[in-house]
Amino acid sequence: MTEKATFGAGCFWGVEVDFRNTPGVKGAAVGYMGGEVPNPTYEQVCGDRTGHAEVVQVEFDPEEVTYETLLRTFWDAHDPTQLNRQGPDMGRQYRSVVFCHSPEQQERALASKARVQPRFTKPVVTEIEPAKEFWRAEEYHQQYLVKRGRATCAI
Repeated sequence: MTEKATFGAGCFWGVEVDFRNTPGVKGAAVGYMGGEVPNPTYEQVCGDRTGHAEVVQVEFDPEEVTYETLLRTFWDAHDPTQLNRQGPDMGRQYRSVVFCHSPEQQERALASKARVQPRFTKPVVTEIEPAKEFWRAEEYHQQYLVKRGRATCAI
């Protein structure tokens, strides 16, 4: 049985690769979550007009990979102390956020955030909130880096 986990950690292209390469992950799709506009386009989200974050929705088998492992991948994939940005990408669509699909995920995400805080000198600004509707991004964004022969999107 698979479960879902959804993370926003800046531009979704590199984050998707990080999750897709995590053993036990069955699938990862990039998309948008957390805003008010139904079925948003990339251009709308990048214009910071929808309230959505760029996210990666992960399907995983909890018998093969734990949610805690996915949280570690999330924390390692970005700088959670940057408010509404990652590197040169600025705007609320690039916010650090964990969208939780259950109360248990929310509890684990909050505990994980507390554990990771000592690694940073600045406050971790990651939002942790209940998952909303996931809007899959346009097909050309799915596995964007892989399609271009790249393994990373490091800033």
